[in-house]
Amino acid sequence: MTSESDAADLWVFGYGSLIWRPGFAFAESVPAKLHGYHRSLCVFSHVHRGTPDRPGLVLGLDRGGVCRGLAFRVEAGRAEETVAYLRAREQATAVYLERRVPLRLDDGRRVEGLVYVADRHHLQYAGKLPPAALLKLVRQGRGQSGENPDYVLQTHEHLRKMGVYDPVLAALAQELAPGLHATHPPVKG
Repeated sequence: MTSESDAADLWVFGYGSLIWRPGFAFAESVPAKLHGYHRSLCVFSHVHRGTPDRPGLVLGLDRGGVCRGLAFRVEAGRAEETVAYLRAREQATAVYLERRVPLRLDDGRRVEGLVYVADRHHLQYAGKLPPAALLKLVRQGRGQSGENPDYVLQTHEHLRKMGVYDPVLAALAQELAPGLHATHPPVKG
């Protein structure tokens, strides 16, 4: 249930680097679920974690399934600046579609959240790649925001701390940093 004060606020759903580096001021963060999409390393990165000549891979929301992440509540007075920041960050090459979608917060509230969904018609949409191709692209990727392996490892570690098991990120983390806490039993729900 959404309270009156929450209704004017902006909710932003983080499923990748926004979880560990939101980059905007928020009033609260709550674990949440998004139905109809799943987290996927399905976007060739030409700016943040790679270049057009040596692309890396970043996460996108792709069709189908359920995605667990964090919902950030931004007070209404900061909504406009937050959306501007997110558009500059997420839309550097227009590979994502900005959407408002229903989210279910772990505390029972249901809110509408801002998300960025992978555009399947964009030339940077990678789709589902085999494990060897994922590893090769992640290992080579370096861009304005740093090295691609760091992005994968940070995201994996923060998801793991939230109790979220992503088998693709876990397998990559094991390859990139053997001995890291890369695997654990899947969390139900």
